[in-house]
Amino acid sequence: MTQPIPEATISPLSTYEKFLEGEKIPVIKGFHIDDLNTVPVEPWERKGAFGTYIYLDGTGGVADCYVCEIPPSGRIKPQKQLIEEIIYILKGRGATTVWQDGEKHTFEWQEGSLFAPPLNTWYQMFNGQGDMPVRFLSYTNAPLVINLFHNMDFVFENPFTFKDRFNDQADYFSGKGRFLSGYSTVWETNFMPDVKTCQLYERPRRGKNDRNLTLEISEGTLAAHVSEFQVGTYKKAHRHGPAAHVVILSGSGYSLLWPEGEAPKRVDWQAGSVEVPPNMWFHQHFNTGPEPARYLALRYGGQKYRIAVGHGEHVENFATSTKEGGHQIEYEDENPRIREVYEEECAKNGAEVRMPLLRKAS
Repeated sequence: MTQPIPEATISPLSTYEKFLEGEKIPVIKGFHIDDLNTVPVEPWERKGAFGTYIYLDGTGGVADCYVCEIPPSGRIKPQKQLIEEIIYILKGRGATTVWQDGEKHTFEWQEGSLFAPPLNTWYQMFNGQGDMPVRFLSYTNAPLVINLFHNMDFVFENPFTFKDRFNDQADYFSGKGRFLSGYSTVWETNFMPDVKTCQLYERPRRGKNDRNLTLEISEGTLAAHVSEFQVGTYKKAHRHGPAAHVVILSGSGYSLLWPEGEAPKRVDWQAGSVEVPPNMWFHQHFNTGPEPARYLALRYGGQKYRIAVGHGEHVENFATSTKEGGHQIEYEDENPRIREVYEEECAKNGAEVRMPLLRKAS
């Protein structure tokens, strides 16, 4: 007969939470972060640099982020893992070297660059500046992977090579890309030189003068999109699964977030802020500043390799009206107080409201 496990040996922490404790760097929790550029970082032995983990409430236990800072003329230790990640350069310039079985491939990056080391390849990042640190943000599926396998040797010492993802192509990080077949706003690439200035395309279903580009990166299940909305406008409210990290690239304003049936919570933001809407909470972004607002959303929910985590497998539902079975609230169906408050906020900042007139009930 199987003997019960003594209560003293059962830990209340998940394997991932134990892993975080072992990393011995700060872990930021909560609802949002005001500025990624100023969060404190501490010495990080595994990376050979400085860092802090970001594990906000809205992740649903399936994704996280970390901020890493490389000293002037420094480098991180070589890294290899069965964890997908997407790296966004917050400040500085430098280079990354990637290798697998063959030769090493090196590409340069700058502030605003976005890329993803292919799964389980070796990579190393270098600060190309002698007088300033480099700081970058990495979005990963570490909580999901570490809790699933709960074996650190398997995750960090696995010899398997995913040649279907990376097979030593010399031009892998050239910055070239292509539209995913059948999609006019989904760009398949392995390196974006600058998501702050990349070309976007109209997507009016999500809001007044909304522009968007969705990114499929390095044959991974993690994805991203860049969205921009103009001065005097705001996005339509919608909801989806957990773990989408919204990183503000430019502009200023606020977001409203709420579970159905409850009052909205307000989060103010500017360049460098990040927020993570909790699972199936409605959220809505408002530009109250003097310039277009642009953000980067790091998430699950790619079109090429669909996985029922985060955005899940029904991405279009999030741009379809709740009246039609989707998860988006159209302007004419929102609480009238939302528009009133927005107009008041724009008036404070001297911004002209450019939203369409709402249909009045007869």
